[in-house]
Amino acid sequence: MTSRVLPPTGRAVTSQRGFKETPVSARVCVRAVIISMRSARTLQQQLAGIFSRRSLHLHHHHHHQEPRSAGIIGAPFSRGQPRVGVDRGPDVIRAAGLVHRLHEQGCAVKDYGNLTFEEVVVDEPVGAVKCVRAVGSANQRLSEAVQNVKRDGHTSVLLGGDHSLAIGSIHGHSAAVGDLSVVWVDAHADINTPLTSPTGNIHGQPMSYLLHELQSKIPVLPNFTWIKPCVSAKDLVYIGLRDVDPEEHYILKLLGVKVFSMSAVDQLGVARVMEETCDYLSARVKKPIHLSFDIDAIDPSITPATGTPVVGGLTYREGVYITEHLCQTGLLSAVDMVEVNPLRGQTEQEVQSTVHTAVDLLLGCFGRRREGNHSSDYILPEHLNVSDQHSLTSEHR
Repeated sequence: MTSRVLPPTGRAVTSQRGFKETPVSARVCVRAVIISMRSARTLQQQLAGIFSRRSLHLHHHHHHQEPRSAGIIGAPFSRGQPRVGVDRGPDVIRAAGLVHRLHEQGCAVKDYGNLTFEEVVVDEPVGAVKCVRAVGSANQRLSEAVQNVKRDGHTSVLLGGDHSLAIGSIHGHSAAVGDLSVVWVDAHADINTPLTSPTGNIHGQPMSYLLHELQSKIPVLPNFTWIKPCVSAKDLVYIGLRDVDPEEHYILKLLGVKVFSMSAVDQLGVARVMEETCDYLSARVKKPIHLSFDIDAIDPSITPATGTPVVGGLTYREGVYITEHLCQTGLLSAVDMVEVNPLRGQTEQEVQSTVHTAVDLLLGCFGRRREGNHSSDYILPEHLNVSDQHSLTSEHR
């Protein structure tokens, strides 16, 4: 074996075999350049991924108000649960000034009025499931209404009514625009199947009818044959859960659904929860977002006028932050505001607190920012000098 003598730095030498050899220092430099280029490419890819994800929740980082359009559907329906009064939700939310306040913040509004639903006189339980025919019929009507709103180019706003209405709202939204992401803000998961529900009330089951992964677990029900699953478990995020049935917990774990319970909100803070929600939803393909907001997600100290209040909920500020953040993605395409029940408030103050919170949550969905808003075409008035004022006065004589 022939021994080698290292050449002076920067020079090539000829080996005994007649080949020119690259000096060690040069080879080290080349290797360093290659590693550096690879690192740069890796960093570029990582940054591209970060900015792609961040772009979902930084889509609108403006201080002026972007033009938006709301199409409001009232659904005075209560048969998905047993308590009277939730059918009055649409009217009390409107009476609190929703349309006027949306107009004030520069939002175009078309109010489609309240839906009328077929009266189902005979509606015997199917197994343990109650009011199946009424719920199925009402949601089919609602699905058609939401499709009409989306065809007209508006963000759909459903005023409920109980949360069984999410079946028709999400189904109609998907039928109009295709694949969706769903953000479900609620104290409850509402993902029981007809066979796991401990109460038989369909307002605790809507997500099970909508998920592709649970289609085989749903029995054939009267007035439900029109429903086709339209949401994938990977496109669903829950926020605010704190009262989950064991069967629901099993389903959530089985399907790998992304869940931010109130424990997670407490641990991470709502800003981090929303960043992670948007990162998760944008990791694949960005899709229109459907926000389904049950007013009982908010703590009952703020929104007591609802059918199934659970202590330890979101604060007013956390709830509004959620809607503001989703609005800023530019992808919010439909909103449900459900389970406002004015007959469940013990005092008029409790009712008003609940209703006005619902209105503020909806305003956040359409660009209201607590730091303030202004229209994109606003121009600060100029001071007129004396000659300009005289000229202006003369023109109006």
